[in-house]
This record gives sequence, C-alpha cells and structure tokens, in this order.
Amino acid sequence: MDPFASLPLLPTTVVGSFPVERGSGIASLLDPLKHAVKVAVDAQVRAGIDIISDGQVRGDMIQAFTSRLPGIHGQEVKNKVLPASGSITVHDTRHALSCHPLVKGILTGPTTLSHGLHISTPLYRNREDLALDLAAALAPEARALEKAGVCMIQVDEPIFSTGAASLEAGKAALSHVISKLGVPVCMHVCGDLSGIIDQLLSFPVAVLDIECAKSPENLDLLDRRSLQGKRVGVGCVDSSDPIVESVQEIQKRVEHAVDLLGPDMILFDPDCGLRMLPPDAAFQKLSHMVMAVRVVREGLA
Repeated sequence: MDPFASLPLLPTTVVGSFPVERGSGIASLLDPLKHAVKVAVDAQVRAGIDIISDGQVRGDMIQAFTSRLPGIHGQEVKNKVLPASGSITVHDTRHALSCHPLVKGILTGPTTLSHGLHISTPLYRNREDLALDLAAALAPEARALEKAGVCMIQVDEPIFSTGAASLEAGKAALSHVISKLGVPVCMHVCGDLSGIIDQLLSFPVAVLDIECAKSPENLDLLDRRSLQGKRVGVGCVDSSDPIVESVQEIQKRVEHAVDLLGPDMILFDPDCGLRMLPPDAAFQKLSHMVMAVRVVREGLA
C-alpha cells in the first residue's frame, strides 16, 4: 500500500520549526512554551499546510534533544549516552494531531547531534561512536512518535552537506534510528549537495528533503530516473530571508520542479525551519507557498 496515496497531488509540508511566541499569565508558569506550540500549530493549519509539525519551539535542534538524554550535560558528553526517561516530542506532537489529521514527527539526526557536542569522556573514541549511541537513544522516540499516530518521521541531518561527517557512518547511524518503523521516513539535508547527492540517494529513506529556493542548483542535480523510487521534498521558499516571496515567484519554482521530476514524486516545503523569521513573515511564506502549489495543482487536474 502506498503511504502517500491519501495525500493530495503536490502535498505541502514544513521542515519543522516556527517562530516562538511565549505565553503569559499563570498557565505559562507551568509551561512557558505551551502557548508557542499552539500558535505554531494554528498558523500551519490556517496557512493550509497538508502535513504539519508541532512547531519545534522547545529549543534549538541540538539542545531540544540532548538536554533530555542521560550522559549529556549542556554541550558536554560526560558518560554513556542513554535514551530519555520519557518521550521528548510526543506531547507536543499529540497536540498537533488533535488539530490536524496529518502530522510529521521530527528528530534531529544522530550525526548532526554528535557534531553539536563536545566529547569529555574516553568512552567515545570519535563522533561516529557517539552517533551510534545517540541513534540508539533516538530510536525509542521515533517509535513513540509512530505509535502516537504521525504519518511520517523526518530526520534532520544538515551536517551532511558540510563535509565534516562520514556519510557511510551517518547512514549506519540513521538506519539504526529508523529500522523498526513502519511509517515513511524523510531525511532533510540543506546546503550545497553537488558533491554528495548520489550518496544521499542511497540512504534507506522514502523522501529526501532538500533546499532549492536559496540553492536552486540542488534541484537540477536530480532527474526522475536517479531517484531510485524516492520522493523529493523540494524547498521552494527561502527560510533565511524575511522578505516574503510573491505567489508568482514561488509558483515558478514549483513548476520547474514538476517539469523536472513529474508531479507524483514531489512534496513542497520551505528550505529549512522558519524559527528565525518574524512570525508574520513565517505565516505569509507558508500561505503563499500553499497558494502557489494550489495554482499548479489545479492546472494539472
């Protein structure tokens, strides 16, 4: 059964994060970011996104996970890394699921996490060894997200485009995170992919999500035959620029991707998370993306 069969043609989604708008009052004393989760989820739903996220508002992509893992103190790995005592992202994801039928669970990948930490114990010879234990710690979280009802798990590995990490070791670590999942897995990698695209396409994931608005040359690295059955998440909105692109500008990017890869192999999203943008700009970028995709979708009907 095709897990994407229930989605509309050219589905829209997000890479994950959204600007943080903290709440006030007594309720915020218990959970100062609960309001931010609600705002982020509501904005995605109002914008018309097909597959939303929980907004990833509880810290940066490293700290949000490592702060919950035994063995890590701040940015220091001081002991063997173990799984968290409870779920890390499931509570916020369940809120998103209560507001929208299609939600993706999002994890920062073990290799990217390993490069965001300082090893202060002889237990780990190198970052590759650390990444394997981080993968073992993330695997229960991935399974908990699937059990909660997400339609997809996204693993973020931006480190892969920098040349700082071994892709083969990264593939082994990622495989450990996702090996027991039944839902589709998406891997997000931003940056210049010109030297690594073939290796990325060999990863055991259903979707490769890439940055194409700021780095349009990434899309031109692909053709339908090279995808090996994978779908492509095409970044069509620049998440690094607060200027909101027009619907027409985004539409041209969408049409180029459809011309290159065909309409049945693509999802559309921003290049990366929108956390660093003003809230209004983040919402408008998502809204314009949805409008642009709908125009193209209607033209294909």
